[in-house]
Amino acid sequence: MKIVTVMRHGVLVAKLEGELDVHGANEFRAAIDKELDATGAKHILLNLQGVTFIDSSGLGVILGRYKRIAQRGGKMLAVHLNPQVQRIFELAGLLKILNIYDSENQALELL
Repeated sequence: MKIVTVMRHGVLVAKLEGELDVHGANEFRAAIDKELDATGAKHILLNLQGVTFIDSSGLGVILGRYKRIAQRGGKMLAVHLNPQVQRIFELAGLLKILNIYDSENQALELL
């Protein structure tokens, strides 16, 4: 799992590549929590273009970050979901709490 984070307009943008599974979930959690603590970001934008697989561990860690952001009154957004990942999000009910957009720019504009 490769994770690159950057702040854009006060939003923590996390670009993920690889498999968000039991092995990548802890790395993802640590990276995001570290950046949230350091920046105080209110919103998270997940760019999942490079994610090829996600399992229940990955879903759980995303949900945990969502809860953390929601406590701050923020939102979690996602872009570039491949069809398989989008289907998993749909089955898990994440599409009810995450806003999905076509591009980072579109998501940031609509925040």
